[in-house]
Amino acid sequence: MAISYTKSIITFAKLGCRFPSRGQSRRSLSFSTFPTKFMNRVAWKETANLGHSRPPRSLRLCSGQAKRQAAAAEELPTFKYAGKTTSRHSNVHVCGFSYTGALGIPHFVVTKGTKYRRKKQYVPNPYKLPMPKKITSVACGYGFTLLSSNSLESPKVWGTGINTDSQLGFQSRSHTLESGLSYVIAPARLDLPLTKPRDTRVTQVACGRAHSIILTDKEGVFSLGNNAHGQCGRPVVDQEDYSSSKVITKIKGIEGEVKQVACGHDHSLFLTKAGEVYSCGWGADGQTGLGHYDTCSTPTKVEGDLKGEVISEVVAFSDCCLAVSENGDLFGWGNSEYNQLSLVSEETQVCTPRHLKCQGVGKIISAAVGGSICAIVNNEGDLFTWGYGILGKGPNLAESKYPQHIPSTLVGRSNINPEVKVSKVRCGLHHFAAMTDRGDLYTWGTNGTGCLGLGNLGNQFFPLRVYVPGEVLDVACGVDHTVILSKSIV
Repeated sequence: MAISYTKSIITFAKLGCRFPSRGQSRRSLSFSTFPTKFMNRVAWKETANLGHSRPPRSLRLCSGQAKRQAAAAEELPTFKYAGKTTSRHSNVHVCGFSYTGALGIPHFVVTKGTKYRRKKQYVPNPYKLPMPKKITSVACGYGFTLLSSNSLESPKVWGTGINTDSQLGFQSRSHTLESGLSYVIAPARLDLPLTKPRDTRVTQVACGRAHSIILTDKEGVFSLGNNAHGQCGRPVVDQEDYSSSKVITKIKGIEGEVKQVACGHDHSLFLTKAGEVYSCGWGADGQTGLGHYDTCSTPTKVEGDLKGEVISEVVAFSDCCLAVSENGDLFGWGNSEYNQLSLVSEETQVCTPRHLKCQGVGKIISAAVGGSICAIVNNEGDLFTWGYGILGKGPNLAESKYPQHIPSTLVGRSNINPEVKVSKVRCGLHHFAAMTDRGDLYTWGTNGTGCLGLGNLGNQFFPLRVYVPGEVLDVACGVDHTVILSKSIV
């Protein structure tokens, strides 16, 4: 009896219960920390050898009460938060200057008639932009944004922001007025003149200063907006009024199927599946790469050092262009006022593509160019920057003629995650955005409008991670705003 009593005390102590002393009535037995009768019954079984044949009345459940509790438990709702068949959602987030309407959030610009009391000029944190469909491509122009879905259903393209040159298409004020909107503060559909809309997908969009280029998989390339320099790939019309224009041009004259498009300030680039580059538009800085500084309104093949090379990527932003070959070589042409092309020339304008021999960089897989900045990524996932501006290595480095390696620890690589690599890089006018193979986003550069998405308006001199609720897939950088495409974790 003594041994059994001692074992019972130990058991009760483990369960957090107070055990009755010898000679104490069984009704004085209390349970301090276990309010459920189930735990009390378990504890009572340990004291059965004390001579108590039945538990106290407070611990006994009648059969009817037990059945009711069991039935209530079965009726409780079951929530399944994630499973094998759960699909991840695609999201769009925006940040930066909002008053142009480029962010697509109406109450940031106009509060009358809404529940919001204050406008919001700058949005320094990524803000979710509701879209009716999965967005697969996005581009930022000078105060406007273009978004597209590769769905077969219409609409396929949306635009928001400045529309003074109809770069977002004709957006009617009403059914009775022929004048269009000069500003669009929420994503508005843009209908293309497709012959087979149910069989055609939009694969990419690109934006310049005031013109847009839209690439499809089966019906070629379309352009709209300002064509003062032939950047839309059609003849220039003197004194043409671009406001409230309904002109959308299907670009012709390119041999082969186009797989990628890019826009500079007032020029356009087209990359074919055969690895050839075509260009049109303003050429005052040599940005068309055609060997002269004149305007060209017809897409023309770009040669120079590109001749015989198979190009895998072409990028532009302002008036400087970069191209990456399948062999991992880098080529450049256009404006070089800020040392973008100082590796091959001391001239400030280069009108013919030149091979940029970057020593110690390795095989290049991706490139980006901004207003005065350039960036490349090699096949090892290392990031390099050069040009003029905030390059990512602190406030003391504001200019470089040669690619500067950004320490990998600044973009996610560490002893805990030694395999992290930079997979893509993008440039705005004066800011950078780098994405890793883990789906993380890092930004740095000029941040007076909050376009870095870091929650403040201060310039960022080193890459800093941006909080985005999901895996970042792609980023588009503009003059004063940024758009992020991501996919939810679950």
